[in-house]
Amino acid sequence: MDNDETRLFRSLLDAQHGIVTTVQLRACGFTPKAIRHRVETGQWLRVFRNVICVTNGPLNREMELQAALLYGGGRAILSHNTAAHQWGMLRESAGPIHLTVPRACSAISQPPTMRHVLRRPTSLSNACIHPGVVVHRSLAIEHIGVDTDPRRTSKEDTVLDLAVSAPTAHEGAAAFVSAMTNGRVSVSAMRRKIELRRPRRYKKILLDALTLLAGGVQSVLEFRYATDVEQAHGLPSGARQAPHHVGDRVLFEDVEYSEGGLIVRLDGQQFHSARNVRFRDRLRDNAAELSDRPRLVYGWQEVSTDPCGVYREVRDVLVREGWTDASYPCEKCCAVVRLSAAQGT
Repeated sequence: MDNDETRLFRSLLDAQHGIVTTVQLRACGFTPKAIRHRVETGQWLRVFRNVICVTNGPLNREMELQAALLYGGGRAILSHNTAAHQWGMLRESAGPIHLTVPRACSAISQPPTMRHVLRRPTSLSNACIHPGVVVHRSLAIEHIGVDTDPRRTSKEDTVLDLAVSAPTAHEGAAAFVSAMTNGRVSVSAMRRKIELRRPRRYKKILLDALTLLAGGVQSVLEFRYATDVEQAHGLPSGARQAPHHVGDRVLFEDVEYSEGGLIVRLDGQQFHSARNVRFRDRLRDNAAELSDRPRLVYGWQEVSTDPCGVYREVRDVLVREGWTDASYPCEKCCAVVRLSAAQGT
């Protein structure tokens, strides 16, 4: 019969993607014995303690997120990597779901939930019910969440969470730049957020990264070039995203030095397969050649693994074009020199 309890049960299934708590099930008329019977016979899945999936699975992503939020309690919100994926800052991963809960919440991180081998046989690919939960705690949870569906940390708070969770300051700054550019977070909004919510670590390097973003840096590759090549070796700071008029189009160069007009292009893609991108690059090449401007092109591999080699090439071209060399070797350069000297002896 279609009574109040049945209608409530249906509304919960619709709103929560088939994931319910045992408290909700009891409100819908299910006794603890009935719930236990359905779980033990494999009709339903126990995802976490007091969190039930009313099918035999597998769970899709919406169901996994809902199960994690129900486990974390009514004030839990998606955060860190999970919120970053929801905002388009990171690619989706198969790892655990990250939640932020109030400081006093009793929820703790959970490993992946696996099916019991004695219950209904299933394929190995269906053996994992849920990828698990990583629980973070916050005293300011009322101020960092936004009313999305499902609820998650704001863009600015998500960026900060990713940055301060990185193992090193340099990795934190790279995560900060990547999340801001991919999530299209404005510099002014992030600056206000840092004033209101001071990062628990890496504040100086994050503010430095914010300055570079305000100056035109638009990717992690450009950030690494600015910090590991220019700043680390005392090279002049080039103009970022310098506009150039080519016919009726305005094209932008990644880095341009006033000293001799050297152009440095930073190619963050392995291949430029898109027709419009190849066309843009041909236009820029032709314009630079007609203006007799030198140019160098680097990708992620060169900048990330050999910034000192990139520095030497940029310095040599700048000096050739008339720049008075004021650069200096970085610690990595000195370490290579010492190693070479030791091997020579």
